[in-house]
Amino acid sequence: MTTKGSVFLLGPGFIGLQILGELLQEGYQVTTLVRREEARASLEKLGSKTILGSLDDGDTISKAAAAADIVIHTATADHLPSAVSVLDGISERAKSGKGSIYIHTSGCSAITDQSDGKYVNEMIYEDDKPETIDSIADDAPHRVIDMAILKRRSELGAKAKVSIVLPPVIYGVGKDNRLSIQIPTMARFAIKHGFAGYVGKGESVWGQVHVADLARGYMTILHYMESTPGEDVLGNPYFFIENGEEYSWKRCAEEIGKALQKAGKIQDPTPREIPSDLYSYIFGDWSLSVVGQNARNRANRLRALGWKPQEKSTFESLESDELPVILAEKTDFKGYAAAVAS
Repeated sequence: MTTKGSVFLLGPGFIGLQILGELLQEGYQVTTLVRREEARASLEKLGSKTILGSLDDGDTISKAAAAADIVIHTATADHLPSAVSVLDGISERAKSGKGSIYIHTSGCSAITDQSDGKYVNEMIYEDDKPETIDSIADDAPHRVIDMAILKRRSELGAKAKVSIVLPPVIYGVGKDNRLSIQIPTMARFAIKHGFAGYVGKGESVWGQVHVADLARGYMTILHYMESTPGEDVLGNPYFFIENGEEYSWKRCAEEIGKALQKAGKIQDPTPREIPSDLYSYIFGDWSLSVVGQNARNRANRLRALGWKPQEKSTFESLESDELPVILAEKTDFKGYAAAVAS
């Protein structure tokens, strides 16, 4: 029986918990970074070891990365110090002749345009054409972190296998009833204000993936990296994970309106443009950036490895799974203020 490698997981949240479940089911020995003491017990009950610390605890992260065969970072796409700490640990490990696998989570915001909802962009990024992703602007979302990883990746060469995953819009109910960001936020806005809305003209489109399919995609990437020589992995750092669905933000608002009318929460399901003075109730100054641009991509590499989406479609999941959770919420929704991972 082949022994599974040890894994250091950063970010046991919406994405990370789903991946953790897959890792444990396959018999990997996982150690998870947790910020709060009270979070340790639930993770340890699942079967993961834990280390207490934050993303700013560089020494803790680098030591754990140096000790692990595999590092998976799903905490955020926008925290450079933690990614550097991971790579410092991997570099130390390489000095003793030990290889590492590092899967870093970026996001498809990196490939967004400046359409502001006015049109569908015909540009479609494909992950088996890495030169197209390399061509995106240095100041694109997440790109500073991704470029720092790519630089260290080049320096390490075949001593470490490093890949960057760029998820699209993620949907579905995750572990512990966790929800994603974009579509649930649009639904909460609609409940609060009585209409389903979109920003700009709503014409821009994004790809989609269910969180469970996303986690299985990470596992497919991990298995590929485990079985492929370092020199071959070095040829292309990028993986998209999308299920073949693409929807405009206006279409998302339409479906939210229909589902909420059916649930008796709004009278008119017809979507309309959200005025800018209400942006604070969605994503604030980032509203156009988060739900107003195009981000089109194809997960050609993942499909070539045999991965296939298995879960419900976006709007089936919205009506049957996410909305019951959202409608049960008791908090007064005032917009989404945290960083957006996609």
